[in-house]
Amino acid sequence: MSITDPFSNGGDPAFFASGTEKIKAAARGLGFDACGIASVASEQDDGFNAWIDAGMHADMSWMERTREVRQRISLFLPGARSVVMLAANYFTDPPDKPEDTLRGRVSRYAWGRDYHRAMRRAVGKVAEVVDQVFPGSRSRISIDSAPVRERAWAARAGIGWVAKNSLIIIPGVGSWCFLAAVVTTAEIQPDPPVPDRCGSCRACMDACPTGAIVAPRVVDSSRCVAYHTIENRGAIPPEVARFMGDMVFGCDICQEVCPWNRRAPRSHIRDFLPRSEDTAWPPLAPLLAGSRDWFEAVFTGTPVRRAKLEGMRRNAEIVRNNLCGGASDLP
Repeated sequence: MSITDPFSNGGDPAFFASGTEKIKAAARGLGFDACGIASVASEQDDGFNAWIDAGMHADMSWMERTREVRQRISLFLPGARSVVMLAANYFTDPPDKPEDTLRGRVSRYAWGRDYHRAMRRAVGKVAEVVDQVFPGSRSRISIDSAPVRERAWAARAGIGWVAKNSLIIIPGVGSWCFLAAVVTTAEIQPDPPVPDRCGSCRACMDACPTGAIVAPRVVDSSRCVAYHTIENRGAIPPEVARFMGDMVFGCDICQEVCPWNRRAPRSHIRDFLPRSEDTAWPPLAPLLAGSRDWFEAVFTGTPVRRAKLEGMRRNAEIVRNNLCGGASDLP
């Protein structure tokens, strides 16, 4: 039996077509905005090794440590034959920004509940359907917390194409989406890839304040505001800090300027709605004071916890300097 033969299970194409539809129907019923399937046979190096070799992962050493498994899905799940990719739209309108005090800005994806937790049950349900439709198969899930390159697999699964800012653009939805994978030993009929529709547009590249998008689909993390405000545990370089503006966690600029996001639909998932104005527009004063009680009350269960209070305090000091020209007193 060859994994490159999509109809090797009994030689009946209808079996695979019906199985695929059952999986996709389950995904839609569970609230996902897109579902696509890729064959493990489509796996190949798309420049990831060169990106690591060039040091563009900055201090995210876990990417280099897990390089091999990220490039060989069979090391993540022995016997893997297919990857079911799922996408959930998180685009919501921001709450009104209070004018009572000086505030920073948080990336849109972190306004609500942590997506790892919010999506886990639904992704697990899709995995259960896969195992039911293909008896004897084994599945393992990933929600951006395992060494699985979800963006690469989303493109291979035909969910969308990799944009010049390295994010996945889904036709009719845009790029404001969380991705998750169900890796399975089942041999499932794959979907065709979506053609690249970025064309000559370079809006994201031109808008990046630090020039972090050094080439189409190549982001240098050491220049990226999102990397430094979320993942970097050390000092933020001055050449990045001065372009942070009021961004205290993450950066959405490359998505905000993308023409494909102009008509982005609003998410129907409650967990992704802003918890309060403070999760989207946190006041700087309690961050600068290192108020752990306030931090836990506002950000527990949200992605902002990734940066920790110490990181957010560092970010808030930079934002204060950017907004107040180094003045120590908050307005």
